[in-house]
Amino acid sequence: MLQEIIAYRKVAAQLDELIDKSPYKKKYIIEQLGLSSPTYYRKLQSQTFTINEMLAIAKILDPLEYNKWELLEEIEQAKEDIRNGKTIPHSEMVKRINAKKKDI
Repeated sequence: MLQEIIAYRKVAAQLDELIDKSPYKKKYIIEQLGLSSPTYYRKLQSQTFTINEMLAIAKILDPLEYNKWELLEEIEQAKEDIRNGKTIPHSEMVKRINAKKKDI
């Protein structure tokens, strides 16, 4: 856990540089975060972005890496669901898909 915290602190400290090197303007990132400019710059200076804000910035700066992470998280959740018996038979899934097709 300590390694993850230190890695997070390192990313937070380098965030301004990462944003400057990105093809995106700061104004765009600020708009996507839904923050005011003063709040954005205060959080950037004090390194106090929330985890959700950091994830939103990561999604903007590196969408491929973010999508890969998101997919891996979904796979892990699916594996856990299988281990916990949260599954349905194939025939039931086919019925659900067919029902949705009819609604379209």
